[in-house]
Amino acid sequence: MFPSLTVSIIAFIIGAVVIVSAGSRLARVADELADRTGLGEALFGIFLLAGVTSLPDFAATLSAALDARADLAMSNVMGSMAANLLFLGIADIIYRKANLEHAAASTTNLMLAALLIVLLALPLLAIASPPVALWGLHPITPVIVAAYLFGLHLVRSTDTKPMWFPRYTRQTVPDKPDPQNQGSLAKAWISFIALAAVTGMAGWVLMEGAKVISDETGLSDPLIGGLFTALATSSPELVTTIAAIRRGALTLAVSNIFGTNCFNMLVVAAADAGYPGGSIYHGMAPIQMTWGLISILMSAILLMGMVQRQRYGIGRIGFESALILTVYAVALGIVVASG
Repeated sequence: MFPSLTVSIIAFIIGAVVIVSAGSRLARVADELADRTGLGEALFGIFLLAGVTSLPDFAATLSAALDARADLAMSNVMGSMAANLLFLGIADIIYRKANLEHAAASTTNLMLAALLIVLLALPLLAIASPPVALWGLHPITPVIVAAYLFGLHLVRSTDTKPMWFPRYTRQTVPDKPDPQNQGSLAKAWISFIALAAVTGMAGWVLMEGAKVISDETGLSDPLIGGLFTALATSSPELVTTIAAIRRGALTLAVSNIFGTNCFNMLVVAAADAGYPGGSIYHGMAPIQMTWGLISILMSAILLMGMVQRQRYGIGRIGFESALILTVYAVALGIVVASG
């Protein structure tokens, strides 16, 4: 799409800036709609905000998959999921009142973390399985979609009819409607849809630039996808999470991250459907398994942290945040050394 390396770099930067700018406004609009629609922060973060903040990942990953660049596509979406979990550790550092996972206690978030671990295991099973494809799809791809939909049913049931509740403490911040969110509902929905369209288009432009950057610089697709495009397309999650924390919408902040990662498994399924060379799971390098395994490890660590609910840790962050920051740094070193 772009004729030169310089133009591609400029397009990449502009796409990243647009994604960050739109993401900063999404948190405000999402918090308002969560209150006005009655869905609450957790469900709105899972069913709507997660899908919107995943649009750059969806556009970028599908663009690379359609171009038969399996490594670039899968490293982008898998790297994005690891980056999103990293952002929860960063958000915990920013939230100084207590451990974020303690303050945002929610059975819904526990179920989301467990669902994410299940979903992440499925493409890894596909990679380890024989290279088969039916009508261009690996048999595990429809399983991913079915598992995601069934998981959403379990999440909603957990939210509407919980069988147990977290213990409330002075540091717990419950999800309560903000009385200031009294603006026009129609205007809020229009803003939400417009921001969604902008972030999706920016994600596509960003990936088109990344393809040329990879080709012209000689950097590998796993490195470009897992590091540069993954962090850029994940920036809405970071921006919306930090903005939600500053608004006191802690449940929205955490559910957005886990909900986005679960939604990204649909992006993986779409990449397999769009990949022209059969199963995308067998068209990529084995190094791609690194991001999937790391995301499972980080999700399990965060799940333990949410169950333990440590009030304060070293530097006033939870042990789980310190661990996921360390794990991500090690994983990044492995990918850079391999690529």
